[in-house]
Amino acid sequence: MSSNVSYFKNAKHFVANPTFNTFISDGDALQYLHKHSATSAMHDSEERYPPPLCHEGTRDVVISRIEGWYGFEIPPEKKIMWVHAPAGYGKTAVAGTVSKKMESRTDLDFNPVGATFFFWRTSPERNSPARFIITLAYQFTMSIPELAPHIEAAVKRNPMVLNKALEIQLMKLIVEPFKSLGELDDMPHRLVIIDGLDECINSDQQSRVEKQYAEDQERVQVRVLELILTLQSHHLPLCFLILSRPEPWIKQHIGSKSFQAKTEILDLYQVGDHMKDVEVFVRDELARIAQSLEPQPSDDEQWPGEDLARLFLFRARGHMLYAATVIRHIDDPYDDPRQRLQDILDRRFNSTPDLAHSTPFSSLHELYRQILLSCPRARQGTMVEALEDILAFRRSLFSRVSLKTALDALHVLQRICGRTFDKAIRPLHAVISLSAQGDDYFMLGMFYHSSFPEFLLNHPQLSPDVTIDLKKGVGRLLAGCLKTLSPITLDSPVAEQHLQFALGSWGQYWREWIPSDEVELSSTVKALLAVDLTACFVHELECDNLLTARSISACVNDLYHPTINLIVANKSPPTPAPFFDDAVSHLRCSVEGAFMHFLQSGSNQDLSRLLRVHYQEL
Repeated sequence: MSSNVSYFKNAKHFVANPTFNTFISDGDALQYLHKHSATSAMHDSEERYPPPLCHEGTRDVVISRIEGWYGFEIPPEKKIMWVHAPAGYGKTAVAGTVSKKMESRTDLDFNPVGATFFFWRTSPERNSPARFIITLAYQFTMSIPELAPHIEAAVKRNPMVLNKALEIQLMKLIVEPFKSLGELDDMPHRLVIIDGLDECINSDQQSRVEKQYAEDQERVQVRVLELILTLQSHHLPLCFLILSRPEPWIKQHIGSKSFQAKTEILDLYQVGDHMKDVEVFVRDELARIAQSLEPQPSDDEQWPGEDLARLFLFRARGHMLYAATVIRHIDDPYDDPRQRLQDILDRRFNSTPDLAHSTPFSSLHELYRQILLSCPRARQGTMVEALEDILAFRRSLFSRVSLKTALDALHVLQRICGRTFDKAIRPLHAVISLSAQGDDYFMLGMFYHSSFPEFLLNHPQLSPDVTIDLKKGVGRLLAGCLKTLSPITLDSPVAEQHLQFALGSWGQYWREWIPSDEVELSSTVKALLAVDLTACFVHELECDNLLTARSISACVNDLYHPTINLIVANKSPPTPAPFFDDAVSHLRCSVEGAFMHFLQSGSNQDLSRLLRVHYQEL
């Protein structure tokens, strides 16, 4: 008993806690802090080696903007900068390059990098804010030596602070130690770099429990933002560089009144020349790979040649992740880089077994899979339906209109059917653009890069219970078109975009539609019978002409063939329903009625001549 009493008297501090069950004596406080830091989250950690860095000669404009904001000698007016960009545009490489460049400055008598934290969703140590404040505090003891004794004293006074709420840790381990230094105006301001905020997906409690889906990521990411705002509010000599995807909740919070006056916002997607940066990277890497190749007798010029390089750059469309993934894939010492690149550019990727199991492309696909599965479980079904609808929409010729026009039409069509996808695709802003800005075609502008829809189509099963089925999207859009067309008459106005879409696209969707069962077949045929197709064809021909009108063109082809006309082709009901013949008759009569309408009215002489020739062929 006496020995135990003596033992406890000699110990400076004892933490009776299942997580932090240890003694702290003089000189051990910093080691104790280090032990409970997320050292793998630091920019120069072994876990991150080799750290992603910008290729030489790329992202120069962005890095200069960040350095200009930081100011080195003079602190910026706005102490927070948020750099955002979609997935795959090099945010982490920018963060790593800024860290490296600033630490290598020899013209300063202080280290401008105060601390770094690189979140990463698959790392238990880095996907939670549990060690965020502890890790920053530990790094401050290294980068700001005069702060070390005050942080050490805080840990000695109460070692259990490392198990307190993050807000308490912030005050005890950072704010109060800084205040203990007295006057802070003459202290050089340090930069705190926080990368991948959107990768912080688990709360402290969740990090101890294995979960397939992190449903509270919005709350925990906003909490980290609030911690940063609190630090900034105490007027410490710190600046904060935050890099993340433009997730709606992050964008909304940083756009709030409390952040606006204190935050500089930099859109990485809009700043700099992405096409030029990717071209520099691709040409340098192809040249490096070419040096290891033996010349082929048939080569007229050094591989890859200008035409192949330009095709690669066209496919990349300024997307650095895609370009880097392709380079990693073809740079294989056990295969021919020339053939590997040719296979990708020939779009044979998914039919080639070696390519289908490529580790680099697996990494790109895993990134997309993680983004998709970050959607809360309760909304995953709706998200899948939205993606199926978007993929089906891209198949229509209407997708060649501007992004804004297409989105407006798709939104109205879904509301008519009692659905909306705004909330469903909320977690997908890293790969899908819904800003409806610019004149990009929908099929090009909707996705930041074509590799994402290709991934959805070629790898539809995201998890055992989440599968993308394009056929379902086609069926829903067909149903939406028919419901939109049901009230149309010859006198109806049809100028609105969703009506134009329905008029021009329903025939294409009907040809592609494969009913899941006889119930769906019956209900859809009945919906078709309720539409005044003659009126629809007349409106479509008035808007276009016979050569460009899409639905009537799909209907006219093989109109009188018994088995491959539009109505019955690919449908093959087990037992032909009585109304099936009615639908074929309805279609034929409607086409003839529309043709006769123009032939008799003669309102459009050129169109009438075309129709007369076509009608004779029928």
